[in-house]
Amino acid sequence: MLSIFKDKNVLVTGGTGTFGQNFIKTLIEKSEANKIIIFSRDELKQSQMQVRFKDPRLRFFIGDIRDKERLDRAFKGVNCIVHAAALKQVPALEYNPFEAVKTNILGTQNVVNAAIDQGVEKVLLLSTDKAANPINLYGATKLCAEKLFVAANSYSAGATKLSVLRYGNVLGSRGSLLDVIKKQKLEGKLKITDERMTRFWITIDQAIVFAIKSMNLMKGGEIFVPKIPSMKIIEIFDMIAPGMEVEKVGIRPGEKLHEMLLGEDEARNAKELEEVYVIEPRENLGTEREHKGVKVQEGFVYASNNNTQWLNPDQLKEMIGEK
Repeated sequence: MLSIFKDKNVLVTGGTGTFGQNFIKTLIEKSEANKIIIFSRDELKQSQMQVRFKDPRLRFFIGDIRDKERLDRAFKGVNCIVHAAALKQVPALEYNPFEAVKTNILGTQNVVNAAIDQGVEKVLLLSTDKAANPINLYGATKLCAEKLFVAANSYSAGATKLSVLRYGNVLGSRGSLLDVIKKQKLEGKLKITDERMTRFWITIDQAIVFAIKSMNLMKGGEIFVPKIPSMKIIEIFDMIAPGMEVEKVGIRPGEKLHEMLLGEDEARNAKELEEVYVIEPRENLGTEREHKGVKVQEGFVYASNNNTQWLNPDQLKEMIGEK
């Protein structure tokens, strides 16, 4: 799959984040990319990455996706982009909505425009299950970002292909639920919002594989939804802190009991492949942009509580590398 990057210049926005650093590590170790460009506003993490990854193909751009002029300069000569930059913390964005709009919506618009203006071949947006039927601001901004990416294919006339990868919670990422529970365990007091809550889970390695597969499959305008397992939140507490009392504090603003990756209305345009569902664009869909697969049934919904794949505690331990 990595042959898609052979002799190409690849750029990752938000390249100093959890996904970005691991994706870049994969490119360094396993691809024949010509140039690998990290675009982010975090100069400290960029300097740390320069020490960690000593590869002559690496380039570091300090910049913010809110700055279209800087993106134009960074995207010049780039062939493939993974757009991972975003503000993501749900409670913080409920309190700071304008900042979420500036980065996740207007920043994504800048990425789209700069990519088209600079003739980038492929651009993949990393999205979230919270974009499907969103109830919080983060999810709403990522839904807008998805819409921008899908619609942009009408403007690029096929010269730039833009698609979306939508997945669930990443195990072990910074600020993840696992980190929160471990911290609470050390403090001696566990808090859960609601024991009925379920979530989709994916490892960082799986997220990288799905991103690379999506870039191989993309024809422009699709939303790729990987088939990933669900787990009850209470079982994660039981695994990490067995026997400890858990206080129920109630669902926070912007939270759902169960997340969704594919809604009923989207299912009308969705096909099932071996490892993913593909939501094809509704407008201007020619046969050259159709994917081979089985059309999903009317009324299909892919949510974390009706999933056919469920993780048990032992499987979760194996996924995160714990004994």
